[in-house]
Amino acid sequence: MLSTVKPENVYLACGGTDMRKSINGLSIMVLEYFKEDPFAGTLFVFCNRQRNKIKILRWEADGFWLYYKRLEKSRFKWPDASKTNGLHVTERELRWLLDGLSLEQKAAHKPVKQRKIL
Repeated sequence: MLSTVKPENVYLACGGTDMRKSINGLSIMVLEYFKEDPFAGTLFVFCNRQRNKIKILRWEADGFWLYYKRLEKSRFKWPDASKTNGLHVTERELRWLLDGLSLEQKAAHKPVKQRKIL
């Protein structure tokens, strides 16, 4: 399940993707578009042009997972292809997108990496 996945890397395919593609087609896109290994355990996230459907491809030990979500009345705040081809985001930023928020959450708390106790 996606809720139990803690990926180290998440990549978004900016712009629209043909949602007729399944595991094999999306794996080829990962190789050509992201220049990444589809077997790395990374989440690769694709959205259609209408921004109401997403697919997430992930390798797990012995096979691929293909997650699919279709929104009935709203749209994902997906980055445009004009910005970049592929975008590396955090798991937190992916959750924002899945919840209908944009990647630019200025009011969100910034991660703190404290090295010693005050």
